[in-house]
Parts: sequence; C-alpha cells; structure tokens
Amino acid sequence: MVKPERGIARITRGLTAALLCTATLALAQQDVATQGTARQSTTPQDTTPQGTAPQGTAPQGAAQKAAAAHSGNHHAGHGKPQLATGAAFAPDGSLWVTLVDHGQLFVQQRGSDGAWRERRAIDVGGETVATNGDNRPKLAFGKQGRVVLSYTRPLAKPYTGEIRMLRSDDGGASFSAPFTVHQDRQVITHRFESVIFDARGDLYTFWIDKRDAERVWAAHGGDTASYEGAAIYYNVSKDGGQTFGDDTRLADYSCECCRIALVAEPKQGVSALWRHVFPGSVRDHAFARIGTPQPVVLQRASDDGWVLKACPHHGPGLARDAQGRYHAVWFGERDGRQRARYARLDKQGKPQGQVRELPDPQADHADVAVAGKHVAIVWRSYDGEATHLRAWLSADGGRHFRLRELAASALENDHPRLVANGSRITVVWRTENEIHVEDLY
Repeated sequence: MVKPERGIARITRGLTAALLCTATLALAQQDVATQGTARQSTTPQDTTPQGTAPQGTAPQGAAQKAAAAHSGNHHAGHGKPQLATGAAFAPDGSLWVTLVDHGQLFVQQRGSDGAWRERRAIDVGGETVATNGDNRPKLAFGKQGRVVLSYTRPLAKPYTGEIRMLRSDDGGASFSAPFTVHQDRQVITHRFESVIFDARGDLYTFWIDKRDAERVWAAHGGDTASYEGAAIYYNVSKDGGQTFGDDTRLADYSCECCRIALVAEPKQGVSALWRHVFPGSVRDHAFARIGTPQPVVLQRASDDGWVLKACPHHGPGLARDAQGRYHAVWFGERDGRQRARYARLDKQGKPQGQVRELPDPQADHADVAVAGKHVAIVWRSYDGEATHLRAWLSADGGRHFRLRELAASALENDHPRLVANGSRITVVWRTENEIHVEDLY
C-alpha cells in the first residue's frame, strides 16, 4: 500500500450544482446521462444486420423506458433507460459491447463488415447490474481465448456493492456463472471496478473499497471526517479468473464514485489513474504503476486544487504511447473554471508541459486513446437542446489538435468510450435507440 504525499495544495473554490452531486451523494444511484438529437448515419444498436431488431430483443424507446423503471438501477419514478455500455476489441479485430436492456445483461459483436451480430443474453442469475454514473458492465480479452465480463452488483444498503465476474475460455462463446472477485464480503462499498489483462496475460481488477473507511469511522465514533473518501484496492489472477490473489490496498483516500482508468504496460503490469482526495479535501488525480519490476510509487497527476467534499461522478481517462508517455483527460475546477482538461504525463505519471482545456466549456466525461502518433479525445456536450459527440484529434502525439463534430442526439445517452486496436481508434456512444460507432483513425 502506498499512501499519498501529504503536501500543501493550491485551493480554489466554486461549485456548480448542476454538474456535481451534493455531499449526500444523491446521484450515486441514478443514471446521469443527459439528453441529445440522433444523427441518421449512426448504426442502430438493436439491428443485427441493418434495420432489423435481433430476435428476442426489443427496439429502444418507450418500451425500454417503461421496463427501466422496474429494473432496480434507478431512483424510483425516474425510469431512465439503462445505457451504460462497455466496449472492447477482440483479438480477431471485432468490436464487442456489453450492455443492459430491460434489466438483462447482453453482449453483442460487430464484425469487420460493420454489421451487428445478434445480441446474446448473459445469464447472471437475476442479479442487478449497476448502470449508474461511472458504473457500467465491462469486458476484457486476454490470451488463449480468455475473456471476462465484470459488473458491480448493488447490495441492500445504500452505496454498497460487490464486484462480480464471469469468465470464458472459448473466446466468449460461453461464460461461467457469476462469482465475486474480492475476498472481503462485508456489506460495504466495493464498486466502480475496472478490469484489464496485461501483456503477460495476468488479469488485474481494481475497485473502490470502503473497508478501511468503515474501520476508521467506527474507531472514531462514526466521525466520517476521520477518513475522507474511500480506498483503491486491486487483485491479480494468473489464470484468467479461475483464482485470485489477495485484496491489495493501493492507496487510501480515493474519490468514492469516479471510474478508475487503466492501461497495460508493454511487458507486464498496468498503470492506473484515479480521482484522489488530497489534504484539504482537494480532489485531483493520482497515478501509479503496478505489477512491474519497479516499486509502486503514487504520483500526483493533476494539480487543479479543486476543493470539494463530495464526489463529482466524473472519472478520468488514460492512454500510453510507444515512447512510454501517458495521455490523460479529466474534469476539475481550476482558478474558478470547471472544465475538462488534457495533459501529457511523463514516464512517472507527472504532468509534462501545458495542461490544456478541451475546446468546449460544456465538455464532460471525456475519454482518450492513442495509436502510434495519433491521439484521440472524445466527449459529450449538452447545449440545452441536444447532446453533441465531439472529438479532438492529433496526428503528432498531442502537440496539435483539430476539432470534429461526430454526432448529436436529443435522446438519453451514455458517456462516450474509446477503444484502440493496433493503428485503429474507434468511438462507441450509445443513445436510447442506437449505438454510434465511428473509426477516428
């Protein structure tokens, strides 16, 4: 376990309530998707080949809205559709997504011809799959036909959960029954997992965990100021998810509800970026490399100085280039300006050069990917009538960028995701009635 450096942080103030959850974390159990207007060129998500709903599924829209109200993943009465979607490339170059529809977990494959195959329902024994905020089902591909699906299963108490996983040894043709990844089985926070296979085929699972916070709070008579935030834990499986190593604490004082960004290192191990609670309730970002021959060192990766005693539900994105440098995007408040930002990080995860605001004051939930010298950043932006999907693209390693408008929707929509495969970078953006897929490089 590595504790953060305890230094003096520059403090800025200011809070836009429309963008943030309050200290009660009232948004933690509901979807935060904004609304938007659909572009005709996108690929309907419920089509197998084009224009036809897959057998056994229903088109998005009114029916899905009604079903979502009973799914158990949203505040009573909101009835928002469950749109949080995970995406990854398979070794054969096909794009896979995992999503929830009508309370059912599915996987779906998009071939090199651009046509969607029929959705396949995944049996999770009736469990609820969390699809709120930065929570979403996820999938990862390893070696020798190994594939894993993961999700957070909400438990009975508010803001509690456990990390569940299904594994496959046949390239995703079949999956095991779901199982719990972590050893700790208390009814507390184990949520917002991220999963990745490293270059050796080891499976890393990271999550946000409150076992230490609960212990410290109890020792201090329930005083939650005695431990701010949560902790980052992880474990490693050497056999594709059949067995797991010990739950290992990476860092105390993480944000409670922001996603953890992961990238695989070239030979072994992974690097992680997460929103961290620094002294004085400053919610910036921390970086660490895990599973490599070098010692684990926690590095401060952003220095906005955002003082906030709540979680903004707005995790970072991370990518690694061939030179061993990292590219990061995040949301924060700096000098009174709440913006999504981009920076290049050095090989230790420290900001290198200028930290740049994305060229859109409404940009939220950005993601980043790298392929060769190409860097792609995507985000969504709500203008009061529609949500726009936009990209900032660089062909020189992040030195210069050009802005592109990709799509728009007046419907409920998910955060955009980037996936990379070799020289290819693809954006995946799900709305109520379609999944927009576009190759950026």
